Amino acid sequence: MHIDLAQAATAIRNGDLVGVPTDTVYGIAADPFRQEAVERLFTLKGRPGLKPVALLVASVEQALSLASFNDLAHEMAGEHWPGGLTLVVPRLPSVPDWIGHPERGTIGVRCPDHEVVLALLELTGPLAVSSANMTGTPASVTCEEAENLFGSDVAGFLEGEATSGEASTVIDLTHPQPVVLRDGPVAPR
Repeated sequence: MHIDLAQAATAIRNGDLVGVPTDTVYGIAADPFRQEAVERLFTLKGRPGLKPVALLVASVEQALSLASFNDLAHEMAGEHWPGGLTLVVPRLPSVPDWIGHPERGTIGVRCPDHEVVLALLELTGPLAVSSANMTGTPASVTCEEAENLFGSDVAGFLEGEATSGEASTVIDLTHPQPVVLRDGPVAPR
């Protein structure tokens, strides 16, 4: 079922899952502050609990409400956000343990370069978003692909498609030197 931004925001607030286009791949979004919604996202995808999902944010300011940024994180976000770079950084103590990596106390954050999901993030705040696929299979790029895969298990799907079709670069900044966890559209330094 295709829905508009207001319907998507309401569904998210109600703890439902929503399909969202991004600049990388099409995603499935959940309210990260509702543990049952995050668990539903993991179950839907068949995703292991110790493989956390990234949070999409509308801005660096939104990210700083969740995570601690060092100088390098600020520099990289300034250079590559909005865009296809996920930064793994320390989670703030005020953020629930089920958000991010439960054992390491880290969180992956990204500001996407796609007007539809940015508009949704302005309405909802940060969202837990994972690629629209079953774990280990290719990610959906279009709304139709995601809808065919997940159907009524998701409250609705926002129109649009991913603009690059390539998952984001993931860089862990919690080590003495940055560690690339996944290659993607942003080349590491």
